[in-house]
Amino acid sequence: MSTDKMALAAERKMDVETLHEDIDEDGVSDDETPRRVAVGKDELMKKPAGDGERVKRKAKRLVKHNSGERAPTNTMDFVVPHRRWKNSRRSRNGYGRGLPKKGGAGGKGVWGLPGSEILEEDFEDHNDPNYDSDDKNIELKEVIPDITPEEYFKRVEPIFLEYYEHGDTLEVAQSLYEETTEVLRPLVTSIAIEIAMDHKQSHREMTSVLISDLYGRVVSGRDISRGFDMVLKNLPDLILDTPEAPTILGNFIARAVADDCVPPRYVTNPEVEELNEYAIVALKRADTLLNMKKGWAHLDNVWGMGGPLRPVKIITKQMTLLLQEYLSSRDIKEAHRCLLSLEVPHFHHELVYEVSQFIFSQE
Repeated sequence: MSTDKMALAAERKMDVETLHEDIDEDGVSDDETPRRVAVGKDELMKKPAGDGERVKRKAKRLVKHNSGERAPTNTMDFVVPHRRWKNSRRSRNGYGRGLPKKGGAGGKGVWGLPGSEILEEDFEDHNDPNYDSDDKNIELKEVIPDITPEEYFKRVEPIFLEYYEHGDTLEVAQSLYEETTEVLRPLVTSIAIEIAMDHKQSHREMTSVLISDLYGRVVSGRDISRGFDMVLKNLPDLILDTPEAPTILGNFIARAVADDCVPPRYVTNPEVEELNEYAIVALKRADTLLNMKKGWAHLDNVWGMGGPLRPVKIITKQMTLLLQEYLSSRDIKEAHRCLLSLEVPHFHHELVYEVSQFIFSQE
């Protein structure tokens, strides 16, 4: 009995090997369609079908599963190599068009859709320390910071010093117009006079001409009067550096009245509440110059005729007087000061000539 079973098994084995030789790589013979036949109790095997039967092949499909589901064990997962489903933000549930979830606004560490902050309504937290209930009605206004008189003096002082070099009043007017506001206009006159007190007579003449040219361009008559008021109040301090400050200020006031920059009543009725003793001297000096018999024409030369503007005869006469004073006083410092005050360095040879003439006359 056992011998018959062994022979039957060997015969079946030979049949299987024959079928394997006839079946191609796809499991189909060259001219027949496979069909299942019984090989053993629990095994099924493909057997060539008869002619006329159609070949049925099963198409391969991509299988995608949700992250929470488990794939069936009897199927094989196939993932395209160039896709990385782990870091992709596309939907994984198999529905939709494969676009990013929530338009790219979903996921951890994402603040929202780009540009969504523009469409969001502003949320104001009343508990926020920076919350201001008056922020609804805001008006922006141009604010110009105020300049202190000390800062303004530092700005315009180089302008006046350069004016003594070039003498162009129009350039000074343009520079002061850019630097001066309405509040600072009275300071123009006061600063110009205080600077001129430390310079020569010719520079003081240039300062009077400058004040006359600035009238109506940069400053008004009211501003000039207020500038004189400031200088009258500061005379106790100015006299420490310039002992003749009251006389100089009186000449400036008289010249301004003659140039129609200040009304004549200012001399007798200034707007200073309390006049100090030096201010009274300055106003008396101006009143004396204005009440002279020759009228106001002589005030054009209140500072004298500077340097080359003087006639040669006048310069020669002054040199002679200077030499005579020196011979009588023997004060070399005073003679040196008088020579510099003439402001005629090109005419110093006249002094040498006068000294030579005096020596020859004595012999």
